Amino acid sequence: MPDAKPTTFGDLDPSRWPGERLGLPDDGPRSVGRVGRRIGGIVIDWALANLIALLIAPYGTTTQSFATLGIFALMQVVFIPTIGGSIGHRIVGLQLVPIAGGWVGPWRPVVRTLLLVIVVPALVWDSDQRGFHDKVAGTVLIRR
Repeated sequence: MPDAKPTTFGDLDPSRWPGERLGLPDDGPRSVGRVGRRIGGIVIDWALANLIALLIAPYGTTTQSFATLGIFALMQVVFIPTIGGSIGHRIVGLQLVPIAGGWVGPWRPVVRTLLLVIVVPALVWDSDQRGFHDKVAGTVLIRR
């Protein structure tokens, strides 16, 4: 039966581009944010959090490390629902949106950030280049 619809995810044809299955364009505004922008955004966010943490504790101390992580997490939770992404996301031209549309709300940034700070989910991606943390939160990083 060649016209049968796939019944499991593994039976789906490969996407032609990241975001195709989500109804997003291949390139330009509203396309999935690619790896370079995502890495650039997280580096900017981490650097900002690190600079702020240096005001609290000396460089290289455990206190400074935990302060950096806490500030990074706080920045994500505060800025995603208020400006549509973290400061780093916005600088590199990305915006975090829910797959279902509408406002991202307060719970998605909290869930996404909790998963993001344990790092592993950010390293596990699907064919749409969405990390596990974005899949669980029902979000996607798109280009503005």
